[in-house]
Amino acid sequence: MGRGRLFILSGPSGVGKGTLRERALDDIEGLVYSISCTTRRSRPGERDGVEYRFISRPDFEERVKQGRFLEYAHVHDAFYGTLKEDVERELDAGHDVLLEIDVQGALQVRQRMPDAVSIFVAPPSLEELERRLRNRGTEGGEELRLRLKNAAEELQRAGEYDHVVVNDNLDEASLTLRKIILDYRLEHEVG
Repeated sequence: MGRGRLFILSGPSGVGKGTLRERALDDIEGLVYSISCTTRRSRPGERDGVEYRFISRPDFEERVKQGRFLEYAHVHDAFYGTLKEDVERELDAGHDVLLEIDVQGALQVRQRMPDAVSIFVAPPSLEELERRLRNRGTEGGEELRLRLKNAAEELQRAGEYDHVVVNDNLDEASLTLRKIILDYRLEHEVG
């Protein structure tokens, strides 16, 4: 078994990346998720070491100084980052790795690992994204406005990705993501 492939999944907050990631991990054997570190507080139902590694800001900053992150970014008043050692360990073991990261982080990873496959998840419209964020109920007025402003900026970067998946229908978007990953595997096996 050779080295695994890195897949980057990103897009605006509330677009459904987490659900698509969960489905991909359930449906695709040998695909693993690299858990990001964050300085934000956990949301109800989130568990440390499952959705994220929740760490203090000083701990995060120390890891940055040590050069331990493959990528990191400051988003929505918190820091997020992916540890290099986690990704490299899984890739070396022959596993494909799925990162769910923001647009800033995706750019850093693509610069450091140009063979990574980048997939942007887009909403059918900004209006639909706003509806989803409001229904999610995890952000208040000012935070919601900030997320929508950031979403509009992130959507302008979608063309920089290898693939764009519009999450208009969750089942269809999930099948599209699965096909993208499996097509790269097939190409790797044939090539």
